[in-house]
Amino acid sequence: MRTSLAIAVAIALISVPHREATAQTSTKAPNARTAVIAVADSALAAITRGDVVAFTDLMVPEAVMFPTSTRDGVTVYRVRTREAQRNAPMTGIIERGFAPQAMVSGGVAMVWYPYDLYVNGAWSHCGADVFTLVKSADRWRIASMAWSAEQPPVCEKHPAGPPLKR
Repeated sequence: MRTSLAIAVAIALISVPHREATAQTSTKAPNARTAVIAVADSALAAITRGDVVAFTDLMVPEAVMFPTSTRDGVTVYRVRTREAQRNAPMTGIIERGFAPQAMVSGGVAMVWYPYDLYVNGAWSHCGADVFTLVKSADRWRIASMAWSAEQPPVCEKHPAGPPLKR
């Protein structure tokens, strides 16, 4: 009986600090989630402006991208470094994200961001962008990015419909 009581007390003592730590983490998490989604938003805005420098400035120098596409049931991926992306033109692209979801733990975060993409005003594809971010010197930066490029019904188009003509 004493052993059971001792175990119960030990579990209670261990559990209390954990619950307090969880509560503290959850009060900070909404602000961190907002911050990492803001970085992802900035990335999509830079892509749409065709501003490859602004886009790659959101990344750590070692950042890597993994564009994937699925055709005829076969998915392939490529690997692109930040430097390679910085030297690639991005013109005529409108990329619109919607319904982002973010998860944050300490100095690492992930944003899942469904999107649709138009090139020179014409529909191209939709999919999901997945941003992995790291925090350094109180700033969130993209460490890696992977995205799918598919066609409906596998992915969804933006709920607001096609973008307005510029």
